[in-house]
Amino acid sequence: MAEQLIIIKVDIYRFSIPMVPFIIATGTMDYAQNIFIRVHISAGFYGVGECSAFPMIVGETQDTCLIMAREFARLWIGQDALDISARLQQLHDFTAGNTTIKSAFDMALYDIAAKNAGLPLYKFLGGEKRKVETDITIGISNPGIMAEKALEFKLSGAHILKVKLGKNATEDVERIKQIRHAVGDDMKIRVDANQGWSFDAAVYALQALGEYDIEFCEQPMRTWHNDRLYELMQLSPVKIMADESVYNHHDARRQISNRLCDYINIKLAKSGGLFEAKKIHDIAAENGIPCMMGGMLESRIALSAKLHFVYASPNIKFYDMDTCMLGHKVDPCVGGVTYDGYLLNIDDKVGIGADADEEYLRGCEKITI
Repeated sequence: MAEQLIIIKVDIYRFSIPMVPFIIATGTMDYAQNIFIRVHISAGFYGVGECSAFPMIVGETQDTCLIMAREFARLWIGQDALDISARLQQLHDFTAGNTTIKSAFDMALYDIAAKNAGLPLYKFLGGEKRKVETDITIGISNPGIMAEKALEFKLSGAHILKVKLGKNATEDVERIKQIRHAVGDDMKIRVDANQGWSFDAAVYALQALGEYDIEFCEQPMRTWHNDRLYELMQLSPVKIMADESVYNHHDARRQISNRLCDYINIKLAKSGGLFEAKKIHDIAAENGIPCMMGGMLESRIALSAKLHFVYASPNIKFYDMDTCMLGHKVDPCVGGVTYDGYLLNIDDKVGIGADADEEYLRGCEKITI
């Protein structure tokens, strides 16, 4: 009989991280609404998981995540942690959606499996290390302030800017015009409209942005306009990346087969974790659609899991992995990812290789199931 590692308890923490206010088309975040969990098993060790609720995108808050985490933990007590697909299916059978909190539970299982195998997660997943350089994100503000910020990032060694747009198409074009003027021609600029434009506004903005050498535009319109993406792509000189249009591999298949995107942004908070993210990656790879590793406002714990996933996912060609650089006022993580400028690295500790700082956890609300 196959080895089993029985889940004996789950610790759930309200893992709030104060932030410099961060503005996108759909709202402002003052703190990262995160949840941290430890899934303890009979062998005497635990797996860690973290997720970051972004209510205006995924429809989950920190409070809904805490409530669902309790339900999920009760389902798993006495179950085998190594049967990852069965454990995740339990969660899917219990509730549709809730992908953000599911991703924390998924992550903990992968941490356990890799630790049990005595391997860093990327090796457990069959990957190998490569150079990963993140972009750095500029939140929405007036064009002059955004241009100043862009220049500041360039002087700090950044090579790739991700610019939040989607408030007003005419102003958005001015934002990019001033940013490109400030940083010159050698920086890559990618934009993210966060579903902020109508079809007509998207056509106007993307055609006007064509002269500024934009790498791609993420999610120009609301997902209910997916049926107009093909038309938009014919009119746009800028390539289109699906973000909120792709939560799972079924969405990916639909977008790809209907030719509705050039690229796909994979986020664990949308996919429900690594298990589903791998399926999205693979269907995109089979169809020649490069992917990006994105995120919400995770700490370096979840970021470490994402870097391991990137190492094991050769079709991830773009890296939006700057979440911890976006104004987190504290770092509640020990071990894990390190930044060398805008390059990400991680050592070869077993599992995810990151954990929460015990001192920080003492100040967090805790539930044990």
